[in-house]
Amino acid sequence: MYAVIETGGKQYQVSVGDKIKVEKLDVAEGQTLVFDRVLVLGGDDIKIGKPLVEGAKVEAKVLAQGKDKKVITYKYKSKKNERTKKGHRQPYTFVEILSIA
Repeated sequence: MYAVIETGGKQYQVSVGDKIKVEKLDVAEGQTLVFDRVLVLGGDDIKIGKPLVEGAKVEAKVLAQGKDKKVITYKYKSKKNERTKKGHRQPYTFVEILSIA
């Protein structure tokens, strides 16, 4: 069985036991959370939401909060002696899917 959930403006296809990185959520490590924005439930019979599947939920456990690797961007304008270097580390929440209902 699998589900397509939406969180942080992105969609993820998950199954029980999957470990995924999602946009940062305000939940402490070790706690469980429920994703109620389920778009598709798959398995023997597929349920597609319009836009959400009613009564469907996905439970997950927060394994870690962290920051991704640094992404570096450069701006350069020739003949103007203009150079800019910026860095950014995107925060994330690492979760494990416990159940799909």
